[in-house]
Amino acid sequence: MHGAPEVLRTLAERFDATAFDAPSGRARLRLRVVDDRDWDAIVEHGLMRLEPAGGERPDARLAADAATWRRIAEDVRGGMEAFSRGRLKIRDDLHLGVGFLAATSGMTGPERLELGRVRTPLGEIALLQAGAGEDVLLLHGLGATKASFLPTVAALAGTYRVTAIDLPGFGDSAMPLGAAYDAAFFARSTVAALDALEIDRAHVVGNSMGGRVALELGFEHPERTGRLALLAPSLAWLRERRWAPLLRAVRPELGLLQPAPRMIVDRIARAMVPGGREGWSAVGVDEFLRGYLTPRGRAAFYAAARNIYLESPDTFWSRLRELQGDALFVWGRQDRIVPIGFARHVRDALPAAEHLELDCGHVPQLEAPRETHAAVTGFLAGSPALSRR
Repeated sequence: MHGAPEVLRTLAERFDATAFDAPSGRARLRLRVVDDRDWDAIVEHGLMRLEPAGGERPDARLAADAATWRRIAEDVRGGMEAFSRGRLKIRDDLHLGVGFLAATSGMTGPERLELGRVRTPLGEIALLQAGAGEDVLLLHGLGATKASFLPTVAALAGTYRVTAIDLPGFGDSAMPLGAAYDAAFFARSTVAALDALEIDRAHVVGNSMGGRVALELGFEHPERTGRLALLAPSLAWLRERRWAPLLRAVRPELGLLQPAPRMIVDRIARAMVPGGREGWSAVGVDEFLRGYLTPRGRAAFYAAARNIYLESPDTFWSRLRELQGDALFVWGRQDRIVPIGFARHVRDALPAAEHLELDCGHVPQLEAPRETHAAVTGFLAGSPALSRR
């Protein structure tokens, strides 16, 4: 580590391997101090060392100016705060990048962020955890990972024990070939993760596809779920599904093939997402591509998307009417994936459910974090209903 900036040496010296999870057992993280040279933090055998960056491709990149790195080194909570405020940029593998912040924070209390994985009969489930108190489980959307809930973890960890998982087929969890990748499969996987973590019951917060999985947990495993906070949840289509016959005939295993070069896929994905080259949007695209550019990740993505589109509306909406327990639905007025028009049908099916409408799109916890987290925090604490219109 000789010659490395003092701030980076400070972080490396307090590296705690128990808070870091490298799936391959080794990781290379490129640390950039703006207007200075780059350094690589090499993690292997439970230790971290620094060396000048060379030609090797890093697994994750972290960049900040010198003043931000100093604040991160001086304040044990500084890394995640700098990241959430956009002063620290993390690209490529967010699991490893955030793991670096968690493992070098110097924090030892229950509020410490930890990354890890648990073994289940359905394969390994990658996760991050922080906080103490009642358990809250966070479930991400299609093509996303647990990283889409990092602001939510920060917002809730002061009161709850928060666990965000990568659903099978996404992020750093197992990607079994031939799995159904439907709501029932994801719900079973989630229960298996709760078993492995020895969590008897948890409140559940789900976004998009994760919201649909949260509903499935409420349908099939009500004894394991507390309150359900559903952020723009995927719901069965009510209008005609013109592509249904074709999708029923096409096998998702075709995703094992990748006809387009990586560069083209990257360009298309970033063009389709507003701001796909900067901020949280760029991070989200990184996480999507990390899975999609692998054969198993593509197969899982196509299978899950196919199941969302093909779900029977008659079956889903009749089951929704029988949902037990408290539920909060958060809708984005600008959401083009799950239009706010669905809210009327949910109100008809679940008159007692609570609703919040926000001026955002499909990912409220990232696009309107303050309003979303205030509503979720109040709902989990049992505050009066926001709206039952």
